[in-house]
Amino acid sequence: MPKKNVVLGVSGGIAVYKALDIVSQLVKKDVEVDVIMTKSATEFVTPLSFQSLSSNAVIVDMFKEPKHWEIQHISLAKKADIMLIAPATANIIGKIASGIADDMLSTTIMATKAKVIFAPAMNTNMYENPIVQNNIEKLKSYGYEFIEPASGRLACGDTGRGKLESTDLIVEHVMSELYPIKDLKGKRVLVTAGPTVSPIDPVRYITNRSTGRMGYAIAEEARDRGAEVTLITGPSNIKEPYNVDVIHVNTNEEMLSSVLSHYESSNIVIKSAAVADYKPRTYSEKKIKKGEGDLSITLERDNDILRFLGDKKKDQILVGFAAESNDLIENASLKMKKKNLDYIVANDITSKDTGFSSEDNKVIILTKDGEEISLGKMPKKSVAKELFNIINNKKR
Repeated sequence: MPKKNVVLGVSGGIAVYKALDIVSQLVKKDVEVDVIMTKSATEFVTPLSFQSLSSNAVIVDMFKEPKHWEIQHISLAKKADIMLIAPATANIIGKIASGIADDMLSTTIMATKAKVIFAPAMNTNMYENPIVQNNIEKLKSYGYEFIEPASGRLACGDTGRGKLESTDLIVEHVMSELYPIKDLKGKRVLVTAGPTVSPIDPVRYITNRSTGRMGYAIAEEARDRGAEVTLITGPSNIKEPYNVDVIHVNTNEEMLSSVLSHYESSNIVIKSAAVADYKPRTYSEKKIKKGEGDLSITLERDNDILRFLGDKKKDQILVGFAAESNDLIENASLKMKKKNLDYIVANDITSKDTGFSSEDNKVIILTKDGEEISLGKMPKKSVAKELFNIINNKKR
């Protein structure tokens, strides 16, 4: 399978040096990168630096004698799977919005039929200038995409919006666009992740060992496959996935409320969160002081969110998770039937090298038709991919 190709357009600004990291990350992900620099960009970083990282010749001068005959702005325009402009200055944004093609970068942007993504970087006042904002909105109306700049201290000393977004996020966006499977376009996917907490008093609470890794991986996979994704997550230290609507909750009750507000509009619902089954019967408004004797806390059942969704299910595909320490298949099968699920993902929490805090998982996916599909140990992102393959009836 041929490599995917990204044509990176680098326009002149202090953030040019960050584009080197974009090239490096993409190459490490086995993406071929061709770089076009404006002449002003070469005042900040030399073409040789980009050439060394990309292993491809860097093009600056539109009229330079080519090493072999081809109309380069046309050939690169056709070669690109994605065209990324980073950093994108007010100048290059204004040129394209005005239909000006007077150098190698602008002519290639105008000639390509690939998706074009701009990552702006400029002074705050320039970015907020109505002319620049109008140009951005005009380009968006034509289908060009923008990765909005971050806020912070700029090179000029000002503070505000205009910093080039993090290179990690830019690369994540590009890799999501390059993902070869787009079978969830037009679908809405709702994912829950992480633990919930059951407060005892203002200081203490009951929770569990879930980190949210599996749910976040599922949300990222659904996004990469083209879905509109909502991720409802309990407390987690994992970085929020880009281009996913993330809703943070703490308690079972909060998760239930958020899930219900999105349930009817969702096509696929994957409940991977480890929701607390019990909560303290009474909550102490004041911190419970330490005494001489033991402390007893009476627990009562909390909402069974998954069963509630199963009872309300219409056309949604509903997927649950079963984290078990014994009788894995028996317990998972029973849970699937009781809660009216289409699929259930069963994993053994006693395994030492997979599970809650691990990057990997080892699961068995059960279907309502009685199939048992065992997946060997693999990264959680791979588990997420296989889950959607099964849901979409793809051959494994």
